[in-house]
Amino acid sequence: MNYNIARKSQLDTRELMLLESEVKAQGKNMVVAYVLWYFLGMFGGHRFYMKRTGSAVAQLILSITLVGMIVTSIWWIVDAFLLHTWVKDHNDKVEDRLIHEITSRRSFENNVVF
Repeated sequence: MNYNIARKSQLDTRELMLLESEVKAQGKNMVVAYVLWYFLGMFGGHRFYMKRTGSAVAQLILSITLVGMIVTSIWWIVDAFLLHTWVKDHNDKVEDRLIHEITSRRSFENNVVF
């Protein structure tokens, strides 16, 4: 979501610091996602982390059988290339939502008469 750059340029320093800390707190961490992929990927650990529960459960169930383990291992390799995009997209959505909240709060505070 490249349009967030234009929206972020309208925020002041305090709002940018708030945005950054909230994205860090509510967003997903790339390192954690890849560690989960590496160690628990055959069982869908990285998918549970990314809130892709349906496919995570499918990977978990498939990993019980030998044929399912072969399918899951291919799935695991493909996920290595997709995981970066999932984390980035999730964090972009969180940032977009937070920018909207910050600008909405600012416009509300400007319109309140005391």
